[in-house]
Amino acid sequence: MQAMPDRIPELRLARALVETVVTVADDFDADRHLRRVSQLCAELLDALAAGVMYTNAEDTVRIAASHRGEALARGLLEAQHLGGPCIDCFGTGKPVGPIRLASRDAVARWPEFSARARAQGVGLAFAVALRARGRVFGVLNVFAAEGWPPGAPGAPEAAPAPQEGGQGSALGLAQALADAAGAGLHNQRAYAEYRDLSRQLQAALTSRIRIEQAKGILAERWQTGTDAAFGAMRRYARRERLIMDTVAGMVIQGALDDTSLRDGHAPPP
Repeated sequence: MQAMPDRIPELRLARALVETVVTVADDFDADRHLRRVSQLCAELLDALAAGVMYTNAEDTVRIAASHRGEALARGLLEAQHLGGPCIDCFGTGKPVGPIRLASRDAVARWPEFSARARAQGVGLAFAVALRARGRVFGVLNVFAAEGWPPGAPGAPEAAPAPQEGGQGSALGLAQALADAAGAGLHNQRAYAEYRDLSRQLQAALTSRIRIEQAKGILAERWQTGTDAAFGAMRRYARRERLIMDTVAGMVIQGALDDTSLRDGHAPPP
């Protein structure tokens, strides 16, 4: 059976969604991943550019732009500090546009952004949220030329409701990519938290094993109980301002002599 060509829209979208949602990896890079998401969106919608404004795990605002029209996307996302579709969408979590930037609504809402975007050949813009589990992780912003989508006789001032064909279906496609990206970011951050917790638990278990081993070594050498051995290790740790795990490692490696550990405390008979 002959494979379906990549130009089939449904296959391209399916592959894009799979690529967008797969994020669980130790070497995951959010900037690189969201640049790819932006590029996929720009390609699938045949837009001038696309970009994502998002907050990372430290709640720092970051920008990731498509390779197509990268400077355009980055500049227009940065220009929205005084207002724009991206900021409005981030605040509500709801889609904004598509809206003609020459319309009265756009000029009144975002005068500086609209003027700057139109000066660079952008006629329409819209934004959809990257969301998951009731949280907005960021916003995908799409920038298109006047008359977009290709072949459209004329674009209305705004088309907020998805519909069959044209701008409505484009908005739905962008939202599907944004939802997949939001789920991917949620999964990655949950994975990172569980991974860090697992490492902490493993470190605590390893430390406990070392301490028990060191106690056993001293108890056998001194012919005393493990409580006395632990007491000697604890006094030494406090005196030298070391953590117990470090002292236990020194005992196991033979780096501590009995005199240092006992510090004048004679072992029980």
